[in-house]
Amino acid sequence: MLTFKYTARDPASGKKVESQIQADNEATAAKLIRGQGLAPLDISLTSDEKHGYSKLLNRIKSKDKVLFSRQLSTLINAGLPLVQSLRSVQSQTTNKAFKAVINTVITDLESGSALSAAMGRHPHVFNSVYINLVAAGEASGTLDKTFERLANQQEKDAELISKVRGAMIYPAIVIFVMLLVVGFMVIKVLPQVELLYSDLPGANLPLVTRLLLGVSKALTRFWWVALVLLLVGGFFTSRWARTLGGKSVIDRLKMRIWPIGSLFMKMYMARFARTGQTLVASGVPLIQMLDITSSSVNNVHISKSIDAAIEKVKGGKALSDSISGDPNFLELVPNMLKIGEQSGAIEQMLAKIADYYEKEVDNEIKTISTIIEPVLMVMLGVMAFIIVAAVLLPIYGLAGQNIIK
Repeated sequence: MLTFKYTARDPASGKKVESQIQADNEATAAKLIRGQGLAPLDISLTSDEKHGYSKLLNRIKSKDKVLFSRQLSTLINAGLPLVQSLRSVQSQTTNKAFKAVINTVITDLESGSALSAAMGRHPHVFNSVYINLVAAGEASGTLDKTFERLANQQEKDAELISKVRGAMIYPAIVIFVMLLVVGFMVIKVLPQVELLYSDLPGANLPLVTRLLLGVSKALTRFWWVALVLLLVGGFFTSRWARTLGGKSVIDRLKMRIWPIGSLFMKMYMARFARTGQTLVASGVPLIQMLDITSSSVNNVHISKSIDAAIEKVKGGKALSDSISGDPNFLELVPNMLKIGEQSGAIEQMLAKIADYYEKEVDNEIKTISTIIEPVLMVMLGVMAFIIVAAVLLPIYGLAGQNIIK
């Protein structure tokens, strides 16, 4: 249940009434207010409810939606009515946030809304691909097949993203641990070396030791400045990354920077083809398919290329010709699409493109892992050499002075 604040008019006295009410959704809240003999003027979620509800929505994971789609497909295929199928799936859902969303969808359906429209009121849960596929399934009477395709597409997409994230986690952990060790050595160990030298008149510390000691003193005395700079930098960087300019720069780096550029390009091609194949299989027209894919590919530059291709297709050009030569598409994509257009099997060709690039992502991850391991070893070796030199050179200097004496 959600809490709504409302303003209503009392027809008997003509006065405005402001209060709160609990309901599953806005439509139900309006009915309850009318049931009290009031005419609702304005209904909205309370600020606390908005914040809490959005947090709940963010907790709905991909696997919850995959299971939802898979179960709904099975129940509809078995001949159960849509509302009954949704109630059955809701009873088996363990995610409380998702339960609330499904309950709202059921309430909207019982009020006469179409399923795609009811789901469209929850864009944080059901994206544009999901809504358009459901709308196509409603129009063609094949909701069971639609939900099966959605489950397959979501599984493939989640698996792809998981693999890419997995490839990034290992080097991130190694670098983090390396920084912790270096920080400990610089802040705790090196000052002890300075104390050892302070009692020796005329003794000079090596340059590398003095440099690291300068860093150590700065961090020890002004750690709060470093922390503030880190927090402020992180805040403004995250804000910038959400702007169009920031996203454009980050997306370009993902596509071009070595060694991850090739990995991300292949991932984007697989996502483009898999989403397109799912939409085409559900009977979505080509222009609409491209428009939906443009918003779901999650890269500014590829989205612009797809939007440009849409205009060319509207002008009578084939899709393969529209993206041919575009640097934001790998050469294999238009070549394979051309074969699909000539044979009248675009759906099957898109599926083959997706399968091919999903396998290529696996190979790319293995290649990156092979490259990253020696690079990390070299970085660790260099850092270890610098630290060891900073600690041992003064000790060897002391030993040399004692031998001379």
